[in-house]
Amino acid sequence: MKSIKKIRICTYSVIIAFFIAAFAIIVNAYSGADAEDIASVSDDDSTVTQAEPTGRPTPEPTKAPSTDEDTEEKEDNGLKEGQMRSYLSGLPVDEEIGKRRPIAVMLNNLKAAQPMCSISEAEVVYEYVVEGSITRLMALFDDYEHLDKIGSVRSCREYFVYTALEFDAIYCHYGQAAYAVDLLNSDYVDNLNGLGKEGDTVYYRTTDRKAPHNAYTSAEGIDAGIEMMGYRRNLYEDYQGKFKFCDLDKTVTNENGMDITHMEPNYKINKPWFDYDKEREQYGRYQYDGPQIDELTGEQLFYDNVIFQYNNWAQLDEKDYLAFDCHSGGVIQYFTKGKMVVGTWMRDAKRAHDGNYDLCPIRYFDLQGNEIEINNGKTFICVIQNTEIENIVIE
Repeated sequence: MKSIKKIRICTYSVIIAFFIAAFAIIVNAYSGADAEDIASVSDDDSTVTQAEPTGRPTPEPTKAPSTDEDTEEKEDNGLKEGQMRSYLSGLPVDEEIGKRRPIAVMLNNLKAAQPMCSISEAEVVYEYVVEGSITRLMALFDDYEHLDKIGSVRSCREYFVYTALEFDAIYCHYGQAAYAVDLLNSDYVDNLNGLGKEGDTVYYRTTDRKAPHNAYTSAEGIDAGIEMMGYRRNLYEDYQGKFKFCDLDKTVTNENGMDITHMEPNYKINKPWFDYDKEREQYGRYQYDGPQIDELTGEQLFYDNVIFQYNNWAQLDEKDYLAFDCHSGGVIQYFTKGKMVVGTWMRDAKRAHDGNYDLCPIRYFDLQGNEIEINNGKTFICVIQNTEIENIVIE
């Protein structure tokens, strides 16, 4: 096995070269945009400045209704009549599911709350650091109506909301930090709060664990909560998705990338890592000294794509509450099929719904500025403080 030191040196060389290229890409992408288009961390009040709609970005026109020719093309692409490709996984799903807004559920990642329930059913999972160096997960589901126990559910942090907005998701949480209140109350965030009037409808507590590790939700509760709050159920018409998936009959191999089969994002409490399983051609997820499993299946979590996304950040107060800049762009490392490529992330202003920069997805690009295609399947994204890049392990 290559030494960690050699891998880090090689990675830093790639990252240094990347920053030069990425700066040019990001500047070019945002040239002509007003400063208010990009949210940043405020120095005077220690809060994240919310991006204000500017009206500059314009959504692309809604596609015309499908014709017989379109239907034939769908079938040729592996889709049956009445199916579309999931915006979360790229895989075929019924149109009723694919057009429906996904749910984004905050998950408790403390050791006392392990194992989680239904996380293996999520098409996309995000992990961020919160106060005290612990991490919290956010799981996104589009096909969830069969799930009776999802959780345990924990409270909101502002940066998770910005991430959920990329997917036009209905955001599910049990309480929130004070810094997230204004964003949660904005008219373009639809959320189901365990401490709100909908709380007892959406969430329930079990007796097998002590509070706050015993709050769960279900498809039935979420559906009732959506009905109670009067939220829109389907994706907005001009929604085009976050990821660029490869064709169903293709596989992304990262053939020009580095051979990397072990990754550690250096989260200090749960100490997670990913190992590439050559037989499955997927990455197994580990934390707290062993495989991370789903309580309902007893099986380990595996992912087709793993992304390390590096964000600017700031500490907001003496209680160690954090802010992550989810708008301005930065570095990524994309892992699939045992290989890694380095790239950039940035919000796609051209896809801003109603001119609102919060309502456009982050997209991924290679060093030449081409959008990165990822494999169809499940994706795990670790959002990492950009100052920690020298401490991650890849080998």
